[in-house]
Amino acid sequence: MSTINQLLFDIGGVLGSNGWDREQRAQAVDRFDLDAEDFQYRHEETVGAFESGQISLDEYLDVTIFWRKRDFPPEEVKTFMLGLSTPWPDSLDVVRRLRQSIRGRPTRVRLATLNNESRELNEHRIRHFGLCDLFDVFFSSCWLGVRKPTRQIYERVLGMTQADPAKSVFVDDREQNLAPARGLGMQTIHFTNAEQLAKSLYELGFQL
Repeated sequence: MSTINQLLFDIGGVLGSNGWDREQRAQAVDRFDLDAEDFQYRHEETVGAFESGQISLDEYLDVTIFWRKRDFPPEEVKTFMLGLSTPWPDSLDVVRRLRQSIRGRPTRVRLATLNNESRELNEHRIRHFGLCDLFDVFFSSCWLGVRKPTRQIYERVLGMTQADPAKSVFVDDREQNLAPARGLGMQTIHFTNAEQLAKSLYELGFQL
């Protein structure tokens, strides 16, 4: 039986589409006829504060898009942003089966998310993906005040949970986010697809 008692999952790129990554921003540039270079510059200037919970979605949009008068309202952009989030049923099914498999174990296994996301997008995606039914807690950059791949975000999660790094697993689709977790002694799964995720979890001792 696996000795793992904590599994942490990224959301965008593992459980569903990314929320506001390069491909989503490119769609916004086309949809709203934005100056791509100017928008990217303004995004890079504010994304750290945006995803760390230091500024709101309204403040982010004020800097990146509505710094001058537009012929469309901010609410239209917000609706567009939220509409880009798509859950991945195959990945969510793996987590659902994982949750069922750990019920009744003598040692509790915590399921949590660990992701970079702004507060408004994060809350929407948690609801839209039905994640409250699958996870016990949500460790997000907007509430922790730090982002992956900085070492500090992993240290904060381990400190808040008082979990043994060697008994913790982190699942992410980006190697640069996995390296700091391994550096702290955590086990990692580099996600590529739902089938591979299920196989990796099985190899760690979880009967799905």
